[in-house]
Amino acid sequence: MSERLSRPRDYHDLLVWKKGMELAKQVYEITKTFPEGEKFGLVSQMRRAAVSVPSNIAEGQARNTTGEFIQFLSHAVGSVSELDTQLILSVELGYCSQARTETARSLILELRKMITALRRKLSDRP
Repeated sequence: MSERLSRPRDYHDLLVWKKGMELAKQVYEITKTFPEGEKFGLVSQMRRAAVSVPSNIAEGQARNTTGEFIQFLSHAVGSVSELDTQLILSVELGYCSQARTETARSLILELRKMITALRRKLSDRP
């Protein structure tokens, strides 16, 4: 699968990238109130994972081949799953309420489905 993709020229046009950006902003808001001692721990990990989602989508879309795009989408799915785990842990540690994470976790589920569908669509191309 080394052919060039026929796709939007700009990753800004991808709904999945826009949703990833929305998730990253939500995570920054959620982690603002975490304990100071977590600034370089869980807060940093969560923010990096959240930023990784739209970043990997953007980088993959900018690559020259379908295979590379699929690989970067796989990284984005991994980051989404990592972030979901970290949100659950944040609630269990008492750093935030489950209600506070509901919107982000719903967006994570939506993103996981969208990214998986996009990977499948790209994989099915001749």
